[in-house]
Amino acid sequence: MRKSGPIQMEHGSMSANIESYCKLLSLASISDHYENMAIGATKTKISYQEYLYKLLQQQIIDRVDRSINAKIKKAGFPYIATIETYDFSFQPNLDEKLLKELSTLSFLKDAKNILLVGPPGVGKTHLAIAIGLEATKQRRRVKFITAEELTNELIAARQSNTLTDYLDAISRIELLIIDEIGYLDIQKESASLFFRLISKRYERSSTIITSNKPFEEWADVFGDEVIATAILDRLLHHSYPFLINGKSYRMKELFEKKKSSERKTENGGEDN
Repeated sequence: MRKSGPIQMEHGSMSANIESYCKLLSLASISDHYENMAIGATKTKISYQEYLYKLLQQQIIDRVDRSINAKIKKAGFPYIATIETYDFSFQPNLDEKLLKELSTLSFLKDAKNILLVGPPGVGKTHLAIAIGLEATKQRRRVKFITAEELTNELIAARQSNTLTDYLDAISRIELLIIDEIGYLDIQKESASLFFRLISKRYERSSTIITSNKPFEEWADVFGDEVIATAILDRLLHHSYPFLINGKSYRMKELFEKKKSSERKTENGGEDN
């Protein structure tokens, strides 16, 4: 009887099978990198075990990156901002050390809140997004939403009899960022729904609020002093409030553009 030996396979066929197996096992990164890494492994004479380790490590890195990018997209940030790009020298009264400490997300385990209050243009939204972005990097569930969008969603959920489900879902979000409270007045009906949401998240999950209105004016924003007081009571109980009274970044950028334009004019159209 003829003894059967190992199955011989052409390189092209083997490559096709490897790629097929990688696709079947959802190992896209290994499929993309295994050939080049094999060439490198041959040159550096690393062991089979180390080659396999490097392949698996690359797969993990790529999968984590995709996971983080998916969470950033799902969070709904209007733009990307980081703590590093915030100009604390322009807001010298702001506690830079504390904000950088909060960007490590230590406040999430205690379900504490962050309230950023100040006039338009001082960088409240920038700071909120920067902390939210750090949370997505740690694969936390984050949602960014304006106060107007949130009240519209709450009303829509109530009208469709899905309010309980909506509140349950949003209470499970580890970091909820509500932007621009105070830019538009909130009707009393919407204010009561807003209170239910804050109560649902109270001492369970963290919330970041940005507002252009000082706390003493929230009764006007929500159209009801009792509801506004109840909302603030829950938000401030475990919180880090920041009152930002510095200059406007947008005005700073406007002045810089104006100066740049003037320099170009003085230099005959060139900005040296």
